[in-house]
Amino acid sequence: MSVIVTDTGFGPDTWTADITPLSEAANDAIALDLPSDTAPETLTDRLPGLQMIRVDFPSFADGRGFTIARRLRLLGYTGRLRARGHVISDQYAMARRSGFDEVEISDDLAARQPHNQWAFRADWQAHDYQSRLRAG
Repeated sequence: MSVIVTDTGFGPDTWTADITPLSEAANDAIALDLPSDTAPETLTDRLPGLQMIRVDFPSFADGRGFTIARRLRLLGYTGRLRARGHVISDQYAMARRSGFDEVEISDDLAARQPHNQWAFRADWQAHDYQSRLRAG
């Protein structure tokens, strides 16, 4: 099982359709699983038909998924964007700033980093560097 993390905390997965691995996806797929080495520009023609993109984080030290998210948003993707895998609570603000809507973590990680550790970082917009400069 897995836990979905959003700005409101832990919750169940509300996505009910299949999520197809990129390597197996036909052009009519509505949801894709992207490996961390995907070049987002290769998806440009597919983006309007996609409702969900899930980006894999094979390790908490692998930040390529943040770049993928940012590039997808810059290419105009407006659908649901989810980080999945080894994302830790300290990385939640970065995930949101780079364009992710939510993070999917394992039950084991949720037990090691409970709701309060993620909720602490849910106010990510108020604590970024530029907001602090503007307020100062």
